[in-house]
Amino acid sequence: MKILVCIKQIPDMESRFKVNAAGDWYEEADLAYRMNEYDEYGVEQAVQLKEQLENAPEVTVLSIGPERVGEALKKALAMGCDRAVHVQDAEAFRKSPNQIAAIIAAYAKDQGYDMVFTGMQSQDRGSAQVGVLLAELLGFACATTVVDFAFADGAVTAKRELEGGIKGVVKFKLPAVVTCQLGLNAPRYPTLPNIMKAKKKEYVPVPVASLTSAGALTVTEKLYPPAKKGSGVVLEGDLGEMADKLIGILKQKTAVVR
Repeated sequence: MKILVCIKQIPDMESRFKVNAAGDWYEEADLAYRMNEYDEYGVEQAVQLKEQLENAPEVTVLSIGPERVGEALKKALAMGCDRAVHVQDAEAFRKSPNQIAAIIAAYAKDQGYDMVFTGMQSQDRGSAQVGVLLAELLGFACATTVVDFAFADGAVTAKRELEGGIKGVVKFKLPAVVTCQLGLNAPRYPTLPNIMKAKKKEYVPVPVASLTSAGALTVTEKLYPPAKKGSGVVLEGDLGEMADKLIGILKQKTAVVR
């Protein structure tokens, strides 16, 4: 079995974001970066599957982006992946989910992968489209928002999170793509010995131009923060006083009470 895990490096969500000069993305300078949380569940599930199968599968981790994504790839290697593929693309943030999926599919189509793990969505763009588009392009079965995963006798049984707290159970044969949701597992913390081992693992740079030359089907036209709204008013005192204050405000500022 060959396993592929697709990860994305994103800014720490606690960062202070500013819109860039072009107005179509955030300013990347001075931000702290980390592996997308949902992708960490994908890495962990791939490594767990490898361990279940007595380390027989080869696990490849792939990421698209500028030089800095190497840090996220190294973490995945330290978590237990066997080799890393870095698709070098300084303009990855401008690409649509369809383009990203097409790049991954172009690399994966001749590699003989049986299982592909992705995060449910990225925390910065939040489209939740790359995994399902990748499955369609590769002609693989697909299960999304997976919160429980089991593999036996060449088939996967997965529990999916649906709307309203409902869960659905699906069973499918390989090859397949699974998108991973919060709660699927608890990603392991890379230990120092595994961090040292990761430095000796294969790291393959791939120029994005060797995988695609297609133009964008959609583009991000504008990025902007939500409009600031007026602050709220906290009323204090006993119930009667607060009621009088509220009626006074409604008379003064609205046409609700006259």
